[in-house]
Amino acid sequence: MVDIEEVITIANAASEPLKKTDEEIQAIASTVTEHYDDDEVKADFLDLTLQTVVEQPLKIPFVAAVILALNNKKPELARECLIRAITALDERFKVGAWREIKLLLRFLACLQGILEDDGVFPVLDELFSRAADLQAASPEDDCLGLEIVKIILLTIPYIMASSASGLEALASNVLDRTDIIASKTHELESLVDPYPGNGYESNHERLSIIGFLQKQLRAEAAESWQLACLPRPWQTPPVEDKPMGLTKHGLPSITVPSPVLAGVRPQLPELYFSVYADQDVETVPPTSSIASSILRDSLIDTINTLDYNRNATAKFLIDLDCYFAPDTFVKRATPFDRLREIEEGKSTWKPEDVAVDAVFSQLLQLPNPEHKLVYYHAVLTESCKIAPAAIAPSLGRAIRYLYRNVDTMDLELEYRFMDWFCHHLSNFGFTWKWTEWVDDVELPIVKPKKAFIVGALEKEIRLSFAQRIRGTLPDPYQALISEAKEKDTPDFKYNSDQTPYAPHGREILRLLRSKAPDSELEPHLASIESEASSLGVAEPLVSSTDAYMTAICFIGSKSLSHVLSCIERCKERLLSLGPQSDAARRQIITSVMEYWKEKPGIGVNVVDKLLNYTILTPASVVDWALVENIGRGMILTQAHAYEVVASTVHKVTNRVRQIVIARMASGLPTEQAALLDGTLEKERRQMQELFVTIEDALVGVAAGIVDEMAESRDQDTDGEALLRGWGERWLRVFRRKMAVEEAWIREMLMSGRQVTMDEVERVELGEEMANGNGVAEGRFDPSHSLADPVEVEVY
Repeated sequence: MVDIEEVITIANAASEPLKKTDEEIQAIASTVTEHYDDDEVKADFLDLTLQTVVEQPLKIPFVAAVILALNNKKPELARECLIRAITALDERFKVGAWREIKLLLRFLACLQGILEDDGVFPVLDELFSRAADLQAASPEDDCLGLEIVKIILLTIPYIMASSASGLEALASNVLDRTDIIASKTHELESLVDPYPGNGYESNHERLSIIGFLQKQLRAEAAESWQLACLPRPWQTPPVEDKPMGLTKHGLPSITVPSPVLAGVRPQLPELYFSVYADQDVETVPPTSSIASSILRDSLIDTINTLDYNRNATAKFLIDLDCYFAPDTFVKRATPFDRLREIEEGKSTWKPEDVAVDAVFSQLLQLPNPEHKLVYYHAVLTESCKIAPAAIAPSLGRAIRYLYRNVDTMDLELEYRFMDWFCHHLSNFGFTWKWTEWVDDVELPIVKPKKAFIVGALEKEIRLSFAQRIRGTLPDPYQALISEAKEKDTPDFKYNSDQTPYAPHGREILRLLRSKAPDSELEPHLASIESEASSLGVAEPLVSSTDAYMTAICFIGSKSLSHVLSCIERCKERLLSLGPQSDAARRQIITSVMEYWKEKPGIGVNVVDKLLNYTILTPASVVDWALVENIGRGMILTQAHAYEVVASTVHKVTNRVRQIVIARMASGLPTEQAALLDGTLEKERRQMQELFVTIEDALVGVAAGIVDEMAESRDQDTDGEALLRGWGERWLRVFRRKMAVEEAWIREMLMSGRQVTMDEVERVELGEEMANGNGVAEGRFDPSHSLADPVEVEVY
């Protein structure tokens, strides 16, 4: 009996640059043929074949070449592989797993040469019929139909590069049919435009991926389907073998559901994004070349499929040139300046640029990337560690490109870029050529580039400490890091007798430190309220809340675990404040952020934990940031303000998604379904109210009609215009979030789709959303609301 390890080499086909791929293919085919009668070997081989297809997309042509070689030796085994592929395809159609559908179709497309009649084309025709039905039913907001057409278009190159011939007319017919959908501008494209301009001059063209893919295929057809970048491992069989594809098979019947099902992830139009778009030397394929779509699509699928193993993903990215035709790329790690010396007509595409570009296209994808942002951070970090000489210069050019375009970039993408930039620097000693941006240090904070610099330095301090970060900066930046930021523990303001209620504040701190019961605290809190009332304070509870919460912050300033422990002990009193006074609840936030004003990121983290405990409500956080402290709109320039509002909105929308997914689970008892329906109606209404609050606050800034802006408009016209621009940038982000959530809820509820418990659990843990940082917020319980005082487990 053969060891399955001998068969497992199919998973390593083409991955080593020094190995001869054709010899590997023939060796695998010979090994499987020799042990055809061993059922275990045959079953493992077939399982591994399909597993490789859906998990390692770059290897699909090479896996297909193995099957083609087997077809010459054991046609019945090739037939069995086809049957299994069709069975897998049917299963994916039932659950709307569109990426795997695409990859299985790609595998079949590469086998077109051993398929009878028209092979894969009838399946593409049927898929187009479903897409056309979706477009006819809802032409304005159908995105699933666009995804299906994209799958059709991305399958065609692999058919035309296969060992089959004479398919030009069939391909042309498909392109004629898809043109009406692919060439149309979708109404939702403006929502996901990465460079909306923001009032600045922008030279970025909004490019629909499906639109230019259609044009690329038309151009390729005019050039007789050269498809120069695609590998053709089936074209070099050893002399002693029969010509590949001698035995042909009828494609088993495929059932495409009508209507087709959407997956759990929301579908929106896709726009092309590149961080190497404005270089004087082409290091990635231009959008006029089909290679740009083929390379990008294969890499994106690889990145998003292998999210469980960032090291393997990084290795695939580094070895990208192994999986495509020779001469597609220049030699790895070729310096950018050397590209100018390359002979005209030869490729100047750098494999590392193409790989990095693909990762950034996902990291900066709107409305949400498929996985948590930190995964894409980790892939870039691992790639840089594996091949620093190749990846580091590519990342440097990407950083410079993104920073140059911060002014015109979508605000959400700016903050994603900022988060990655700081996280990446933290892995490599916080070193960056800050002197390149020194001219922007003197800009006012309302300028996006200055706001980016300030926000980035704040995040770097969160990842390290102020003194270390100060040591990495040139002199002009030193003023941006105050001495107060270097204090490990901020001062306790009640230590100064100049602070109102100072004696009571100090006593409250002493009692909390000694873990005294609430009965000993009450007289001091009551005294503060009494004094505040005598001073004419409208809400005396606010003053006592300030002293109480500031003491908690001071006690918990050593670490997150310290503050969580203190909050846990004081939870009952903190939970009781909100029902008594909305102002007192907002004061909790004010006290936290005021205490941590020099390190606002820590304050944001504490507020996040208070939300988890439901001591704060989402509405109170939004009111604090965008109503109580909106002023002229200056708060909108601060990175921590965006972070606290965006993370709060994410908690609310993610909860609603949890309820929708739970409601769609199969086999729900009637009582539980009714409970979920009621909970969904309540939570959805609260989500809509939250978005209305955000909209009302931001519209005032964007229009320049908030009180403080109206009073000062004549004094600083340029400054007010920039602040209005910030209002517009925020508005765009949260209008998009609202539109995406409503569209997703509507689509999921109307689809009648049955969701598996595995999908329910994934969404409950937040894995379907991209804004998280890996922190679980507690399991979903439909009987609880974010507005209800419940205990959740905090990690």
